[in-house]
Amino acid sequence: MDFPVNVAIVYYSATGHVAQIAQEMAEAAAKAGARVRLRKVAELAPKAAVDSNPTWAAHAAATADIPLATTDDLIWADAVLMGSPTRFGNIASQLKQFLDTLGGVWQQGLLADKVYSGFTSTGTLHGGHESTLLALTNTFHHFGGIVIAPGYTHADKFADGNPYGTSHHDAGGTVPVDDVTRAAARVQAERVVKFARALAVAPVAA
Repeated sequence: MDFPVNVAIVYYSATGHVAQIAQEMAEAAAKAGARVRLRKVAELAPKAAVDSNPTWAAHAAATADIPLATTDDLIWADAVLMGSPTRFGNIASQLKQFLDTLGGVWQQGLLADKVYSGFTSTGTLHGGHESTLLALTNTFHHFGGIVIAPGYTHADKFADGNPYGTSHHDAGGTVPVDDVTRAAARVQAERVVKFARALAVAPVAA
């Protein structure tokens, strides 16, 4: 019998590519038997900036009903999948701001001994896929988390070409999330659920 696990998928997305990956992961994790919370982080950009970009504004309206992430979502989770678009080879300020609110629960040890993994989307082909994911990993290490990379453990990850996490090249927002990216997202989510379940069955000794 599969042991139930809780998976929180926390992301920031401006124009929708990261959100589509997050949704694919949420569906895959649920199919793998996990209880899933799909959460976005708060938008920090001024409304005028959002409204000036029709794609950004449309995505904000389309995802208005998705709950904002809270510290409770991470405490509840056995595993956390976290996603961000690449900003100058790093994570977006919106996700970083959320991470910066976690000091209190981190000090209590409530973020430790969980499975963590990251995903991203980037406007240029070599524009920071790996460095964004590795930046996320730095935070996961500070949490005392157990980082589960998808690696080259499946043919779909060879096709995706990124062992650090799922990544999508959107060519400046012009290329939609394709079947290669969706398949890689499913592989990663299923792998995260597998290891989170293993830890839940045999928890880390205090």
